[in-house]
Amino acid sequence: MAVVLSLHWAGVTPEQYDAVRDTVRWEDQVPAGLFLHVAWFEEGVLHVTDVWGAQADFERFFAERLATAVKSAGITGEPETTFSPLHRRFVAPGVSGVA
Repeated sequence: MAVVLSLHWAGVTPEQYDAVRDTVRWEDQVPAGLFLHVAWFEEGVLHVTDVWGAQADFERFFAERLATAVKSAGITGEPETTFSPLHRRFVAPGVSGVA
């Protein structure tokens, strides 16, 4: 069952996020099961909303690729995460790629 991941991680900087993204290269080597990734920063907190094919897809990606890069970037603490069943997904026509 597809899920929506909501993640909030206090203290992560845009520079740390970009370092992890550059190391893991999830935009070039898309993890199995990832449909959508959106990230933003607000008041010193990294916010992420993802859509995954299953919670296990994210957990595998985190264990196999993300955890080491997070540690290397000096990110500490633990994120607040919740997984919710996806009810519907819509992507506007013509929307693709990264920004």
